[in-house]
Amino acid sequence: MQLNAPVGIEFLDFEILLRLGVAAVIGLILGLDRESRGHAAGMRTHGLICVSASATVVSMMALYNQLDGSRIDPLRLYEAIGAFVGIIGAGLIVFSRGRLHNLTTAAHLWLTAVIGIACGAGQWPLVVTGTIVSLLMMTVLRVVEHHLFDEDRTLGRKDESQ
Repeated sequence: MQLNAPVGIEFLDFEILLRLGVAAVIGLILGLDRESRGHAAGMRTHGLICVSASATVVSMMALYNQLDGSRIDPLRLYEAIGAFVGIIGAGLIVFSRGRLHNLTTAAHLWLTAVIGIACGAGQWPLVVTGTIVSLLMMTVLRVVEHHLFDEDRTLGRKDESQ
């Protein structure tokens, strides 16, 4: 079996770090408004989706350019995996007791799929960067959300029933 040449991990690629980092910050900023108003798709969900979209484009472009001249169409791979993860994600999202559940889990599955594609393509700087950003968003932001937002998930507002 002949595979594409892997991308070395001698150092973290600054351009990948910049692209995913900017996507993470913008996604978090866009999700802050939703989070502060108590909506289901908040900071982590927006951040994960923005990073996932960015990582998908980086991975697609890198693999497409790496296979230049071949008759292989790597973009079909991303389409198929995107559809598959969408079906799984839709099955995870539940509306119960007036609230949506598992949106962040569904978004994280998409990022996990993109990181898996990057592993298969040997895009190691993207794998490392995507994994670090993912872990930061899923762990550190959970702590930030719990300290920043009240139990009713709104910024600075206490429960009116008290």
